[in-house]
Amino acid sequence: MPEIKATAERAEIAEKTNLSAGSASSAVASIRELTFGEAVKDAIAEEMRRDDRVVVFGEDVAEAGTAFKVLAGLVQEFGPQRIIDTPISEAGFTGLGVGAAMTGMRPIVDIMFGDFLTLVMDQLANQAAKIHYMSGGKWKVPLVVRATLGASRRSAAQHSQSLHAWPSHIPGLKVVVPSTPYDAKGLMKTAIRDDNPVVFFEDKMQYKLKGPVPSEEYTIPLGVADVKREGRDITLVATSSMVQVALGAAKLLEEIGVSAEVVDPRTTWPLDEQTIVESVKKTSRAIVMDEGYGRYGVAAELAAVIAQGAFYNLDAPVTRIGAMHVPIPFSPPLEDATVPTERAVFETARKLCGR
Repeated sequence: MPEIKATAERAEIAEKTNLSAGSASSAVASIRELTFGEAVKDAIAEEMRRDDRVVVFGEDVAEAGTAFKVLAGLVQEFGPQRIIDTPISEAGFTGLGVGAAMTGMRPIVDIMFGDFLTLVMDQLANQAAKIHYMSGGKWKVPLVVRATLGASRRSAAQHSQSLHAWPSHIPGLKVVVPSTPYDAKGLMKTAIRDDNPVVFFEDKMQYKLKGPVPSEEYTIPLGVADVKREGRDITLVATSSMVQVALGAAKLLEEIGVSAEVVDPRTTWPLDEQTIVESVKKTSRAIVMDEGYGRYGVAAELAAVIAQGAFYNLDAPVTRIGAMHVPIPFSPPLEDATVPTERAVFETARKLCGR
């Protein structure tokens, strides 16, 4: 995404924070340009300073600062008692996180690659997600699981999948898929403070993405979508890195006279159905974009929400665009072919709009 530098856009960011009116003007002046990775780190550091119950578990999270260097330097500030390098056992340290959360801590469990959710689904889906319900509300599991998604990093089939549909399917879990540094920080702070288990997905290809982030305290509530770009002819509902693809496609569509609205759900659960449906009622056409597999995926759920909520307003079928239904290849040209592109979205939208 192009860096946002216009004063009006910075003012809009300030309005989205939960600052008082009196401090809003100073917030505009203190907007910083942070990368997505820096925003995540900033959020975790602030919450660790605010609440000494917040700890981080994971492989290479301390001295190495994670495989992507997102948490680099935190162990120097908070020490190895709170930034804890673990053995190579995702199942083990996720279980440790569940137990720590049940007994009053607020752990952040770092799963190096989202593909490794395969190793922690018992702890996540059978334990963390169900303990509050099974205990009649007596136990809480304020746990955050950090995981990655996204292809095109040349990491091959076992390190490149986007599996955020899995936890989105499980009652008791909340799932966050931020697309900008601003959203990443505000949503991470909210996730850490939530009394429920939250799975927080970060697209590994976005860690260098820059954007405006206020230095003042702010949070973003879960379950509130964001209209990233207003339009009148077609709605592009996009998650995570696909938001940037949608915004790029919207610019291409603008050149042929098609006005595209881009809606970012920001969380797949809780899901802000109202914002999505109202956008489609206005534009009468919709494309749903997600880097996960299309079959039984997030895109399918979003398309169903639109079809049910805006059926009588639709002038064309709801269209899904997702990752190709194949294991992610290691070959660069083959891998690139599996991921939705701006041009593919542009061509699909152009046809839906009859241009």
